Amino acid sequence: MRRNILPILMAMVVLSPLAIDVYLPSMPMMATEFNVSPSEMQTTLVLFLFAMGIGQILIGPLADRFGRRPIAISGIVLYTLSSLLGAMALEFEVLQIARVLQGIAACATSIVVFSAVRDSFNRQQSAHYYSYLNGVICVIPALAPTLGGLLALQFGWRSTFVFMALFAVLVLLLVLYRLPETRPENTDSSGRLYHWQRFKPVLRDAHFIFYAFICMAGMASILTYVSYAPDWLIRHLGVSELGFSALFGLNAVVNIAACFCAPLLIKRFGNRPTVIIALSSLLASALLQLAAQQWGANTGLPAAFAFMLPMMLLCIGFALLLGPATSMALSAFGERAGTASAMLGCIQMSGAALLVAVIQQTNLSAPFAVIVLMGCLTIALLSIMLMPRFNHLHLEQLKL
Repeated sequence: MRRNILPILMAMVVLSPLAIDVYLPSMPMMATEFNVSPSEMQTTLVLFLFAMGIGQILIGPLADRFGRRPIAISGIVLYTLSSLLGAMALEFEVLQIARVLQGIAACATSIVVFSAVRDSFNRQQSAHYYSYLNGVICVIPALAPTLGGLLALQFGWRSTFVFMALFAVLVLLLVLYRLPETRPENTDSSGRLYHWQRFKPVLRDAHFIFYAFICMAGMASILTYVSYAPDWLIRHLGVSELGFSALFGLNAVVNIAACFCAPLLIKRFGNRPTVIIALSSLLASALLQLAAQQWGANTGLPAAFAFMLPMMLLCIGFALLLGPATSMALSAFGERAGTASAMLGCIQMSGAALLVAVIQQTNLSAPFAVIVLMGCLTIALLSIMLMPRFNHLHLEQLKL
């Protein structure tokens, strides 16, 4: 019966990527309307992800204390209201506040989704279901930018936020009528909600920390690409909004295929080898991007393809990475899955947001921002995984 919750979780997990991807084609237009720079407009993505990460440590213990279902309902209601606030924003600061609230709301649904998987399935099954959920997440970049571009052209960029609110209402109805409570009876919900002792067993687990940093590296790489791509392609290279959506969607289709192939790869090779394959793909993407910028075209549509084609490997690597890395990080915390998921999300998302915020302070162009951040992170992580003295950080743990 627990398998029947997967379609509901798939609908819920859409909320987070939808809040990122549906308004991407509108970002240059929004920057002009609010009279802010492209880098300032990029903060609306960074703030969303940072809030989504920090919110995890506030909401995760609530999911363990009060259950998954009440947290899901509260998060979806807040998502709806914050989307409407974004649609009505007349000042850039109000838009930023709306994005922070959206991030907090999205983190609530994210915690419920990934905790529910850990609640309902064993470690190997969880890795498969995480990959399927990530596959759904990857569908959104293929569809949402095109939909957002069409909405913006017909009704203005504010319609993209109205669409987010309407979709959230539909998800709320589905959750109200179909989502059961999945919190295990042995969930540790005793003591104070935010006491250090609640987080201490998670943060002292070196295995968890290592795989949380791997998730952070993947998220930082994809966020750098996503935040820089609209301005680079639309404003710098002169690609139209719909042209951007088509290029972005092409990469997302590759991402979708990789996500749904990931369970087969995990089954054949196991979690750790799949993580190594994924990190190697990210490193290859950085190297190919470097080659494309050195010897490829630098103007017009050929330059757009030169930027986007290496990003296909980034999308493939990201799709392969999150399922097994998440499963490895959470494998030892069945009795406190909500808290562990929250800490994982905080490190992954807030850490990624901070890394991207730092890279945005440099004068690096979009391609070289991706190259520097992704290349440095993957080289460091792969080096650790290839050194026997660090085996305790990354080898599979036998306990469930």
